[in-house]
Amino acid sequence: MMTVIEGEKMSLGTLVKVARGYEKVKLTSEVKKRVSASQRLLERLLHTDKRIYGVTTGVGIWEKIPLEGQHEELQKRVILSHMTGAGDPIREEEVRAAMVLRANVIAKGYSAVRLEVLETLLAMLNQNVVPVVFQKGSLGTSGDLVPLAHIAAVIMGEGEACYEGKRRKGRKAMEKAGIPYQKFALRDGMGLINGTSISTGIGGMALYDGFGLFNNALIASAMTVDSLQSSLDPFDPKIHSLRPYRGQGVVAETLRKLLKNPASSIQHPASRKAQDAFSLRCIPQVLGASLDAFQYAKEQLEIEMNSASDNPLFIPSTFSKSSIQHPASNIQFLSGGNFHGQSVAIALDLFAIAMAEVGSLSERHINRLLNPNLSGLPGFLVEKPGLNTGLMLLQYTACDLVSENKILAHPAVTDNASVSADQEDHVSMASLSARKARTIVENVKTILAIQFICSAQAMEFREVSEVGMGTKAAYQAIRRVVPKLINDRPLSPDIEKIRRLIEENGIMEAVENEIGKIKE
Repeated sequence: MMTVIEGEKMSLGTLVKVARGYEKVKLTSEVKKRVSASQRLLERLLHTDKRIYGVTTGVGIWEKIPLEGQHEELQKRVILSHMTGAGDPIREEEVRAAMVLRANVIAKGYSAVRLEVLETLLAMLNQNVVPVVFQKGSLGTSGDLVPLAHIAAVIMGEGEACYEGKRRKGRKAMEKAGIPYQKFALRDGMGLINGTSISTGIGGMALYDGFGLFNNALIASAMTVDSLQSSLDPFDPKIHSLRPYRGQGVVAETLRKLLKNPASSIQHPASRKAQDAFSLRCIPQVLGASLDAFQYAKEQLEIEMNSASDNPLFIPSTFSKSSIQHPASNIQFLSGGNFHGQSVAIALDLFAIAMAEVGSLSERHINRLLNPNLSGLPGFLVEKPGLNTGLMLLQYTACDLVSENKILAHPAVTDNASVSADQEDHVSMASLSARKARTIVENVKTILAIQFICSAQAMEFREVSEVGMGTKAAYQAIRRVVPKLINDRPLSPDIEKIRRLIEENGIMEAVENEIGKIKE
């Protein structure tokens, strides 16, 4: 299989196939024509008296300084001057995600980047030459300038890259892979860095993983409901039809499916309470709101993935989307702000908040499972207390991560910095939004692993035959890798095993093999 890069059909799933699954990429002949036409348009504009930002002028505050006939040197120096990244390198799959997204922008044909440069970028993806890109330095406007400069540098034989498992000088990595590096000209450097590809790449990968974690959160919640023999009434479809949020209804329906057991007529005996606690009774309302937020973030990011995130934009006379104010025959290039990451930042900040809430609810479930005053089960789910501490300390770890998530859920987009001598006086901080979201996803993965361990241990004190078909399948999948706790043992290895099981979709597959797709 190969992914066609054509500027219009990039999705989260396609992004992950290329970035994480190493699927090869290619261009169509139509894309090659568009990109070449964009380059020729810029060449013609150079013979006019028009001032073209970052081509015949300096950049940032220096846009007032005219530069003629120095295109190659300007593009090179723009990249070198923007290589100010700091911190640890970002993950290779995230760099690959940014690379394919930047290729998708150029493939739209509005960036005036030479075809040879785009083809080099794709060759690097196909040969897995991955530039070393550092975590910190982007303000999300004018695009992810700093981290994207570290990618662009390798295309011209500078910087550093990883190839065949070894970190090398950019030129050496390219030579080793048999990829000719490029001398930049016209607008090659600017077109590679003036957009949101790092923020969208990191955020897109985190969001994709977030959807997978959400499915695991539904399973873990159902296991907790079964373990605590909570009432099933709160999941009745009549309740949710009267408050028709899509996410709320989907969560309630999924819980009913996970908890269904046609063979048991006494699955949940009459509750001793009139109502269960909010963390049990309101699972559809809490997780449903997060699911709706996830969906919004997905829609926003997929728009961004297929947008001309660049400036200026070189628009041919055949452009069909032009407005009345700009007749197509007059359009050549327009300066604007499509590099601004505000939409990405807001979407990812919302996703981060929604993901943090998934972890927060999970910790409340862990608390109810471990507290004998709430669960009706042995304290900390151990049969011989006193000498054994049981699962008590698992909650400590979960609480630590939940607290960190609360801090990280503070929106980055509400911050601002004014840079480039106030020429760039409103920024989005989208890259920070993406990094925070990614960390929250990793934290929630651990919190859910802890909830799975606690829920499975709680089921040891119930009749497993009387739990839901879906929750029983999850219990069995967990027990294949983590045994019942009888006497105290180090639990960090158990957490890691369940984290790995989540990453490999082991629990999801076991459940869906038993009851079918849990959520459409």
